[in-house]
Amino acid sequence: MPHYHYLIVGGGMTADAAIRGIREADSYGSIGLVGAEIDRPYNRPPLSKGLWKGKAIDSIWRGTDATDAALHLGRTVVHLDPPNRKVIDDQGAEYTYDQLLLATGGTPRRLPFGADHILYFRTLQDYLALRGLTERGRRFAVIGGGFIGSEIAAALAMNGKEVVLFLAGENIGEGIFPPELARFVTDYYRQRGVEVLADSTVTGLETDGQRCMLRTQNGQTVAVEGVVAGIGIEPNTRLAEAVGLKVDDGILVDESLRTSAPEIYAAGDVARFYNPDLDKYLRVEHEDNANTMGRAAGRAMAGASDPYHHLPFFYSDLFDLGYEAVGELDPSLELMADWQEQPYRKGVVYYLREGRVRGVLLWNLWEQVDAARALIRGPGLFRAGDLMGRLAT
Repeated sequence: MPHYHYLIVGGGMTADAAIRGIREADSYGSIGLVGAEIDRPYNRPPLSKGLWKGKAIDSIWRGTDATDAALHLGRTVVHLDPPNRKVIDDQGAEYTYDQLLLATGGTPRRLPFGADHILYFRTLQDYLALRGLTERGRRFAVIGGGFIGSEIAAALAMNGKEVVLFLAGENIGEGIFPPELARFVTDYYRQRGVEVLADSTVTGLETDGQRCMLRTQNGQTVAVEGVVAGIGIEPNTRLAEAVGLKVDDGILVDESLRTSAPEIYAAGDVARFYNPDLDKYLRVEHEDNANTMGRAAGRAMAGASDPYHHLPFFYSDLFDLGYEAVGELDPSLELMADWQEQPYRKGVVYYLREGRVRGVLLWNLWEQVDAARALIRGPGLFRAGDLMGRLAT
């Protein structure tokens, strides 16, 4: 069985970043990676963004195969044995380690129907499957108006497809946007040709071999040639739970990204960490956290531990609208909007609790993430008007 000084379970962006973090602190220790996907690590955001705008697929690769890490792809770790520092994959192969990183990510939530007829969009293979469907189909359904659903609906529409977007609530992004902005975005999608069905929960699916017929709770039936669902993910904590690691909506880690077992680390979508700027535990499912936390975990495994106090940002592209955001985007907080052009076209939305900035939405406004972090980190108490013009280009 192969032995690695550093063994990484998971083959995504976090895993690749961890390899590079390890090499910053240890030039020679052996590194192994066991990943469930058949593809080597790649950048995930282009799957729902740039690749639909003409970006070359070769641009997504992170170059992990050019490192000296041993890549064991298309294999899922099914058993951890911490006392013997060993893992076993689904093909029966065993690997031993000195330090272990769990970068197992998450699994898309699934609907209780539809089986093989719904594409739960997350991986490169999902992207290739959807691309194939678009070569044959004209009309598509997207279930869910969160990050993946809103981006895929826009991507399909921009590629000349008819799109029906099913929302469980009234508006796109209503879990993070102020109500008036969520309404604007929803109307904007309709103007761009997307049929938005609000307050419409899909309850069943039938197929005639050529089309899928979706049924909703209000008795509506919609016929399409492809169905995509983006209804969130569940962190892959099963391995951690099986060996008694502390888990609470993710694998709990300390500021060095260690789990409750000192030789096992966790990072990325699956890890839940304390952030001192917000004074709360977070689990973040976005690119910035995958890259920054993965690198930090790799460095920590190699003995160069720095406290992980990073406050990740996230971003999205919605047709020709876009945003970057950091902190808590909770529309139930006190909201203050500073629109720098006409409303909803460019500006900043601040999310405040008891006078402190807890989140910042930068709407079509760029290169202000660090300034937004500083506002969240700072002790200042703000009143209405205090933040007007604070972040601008």
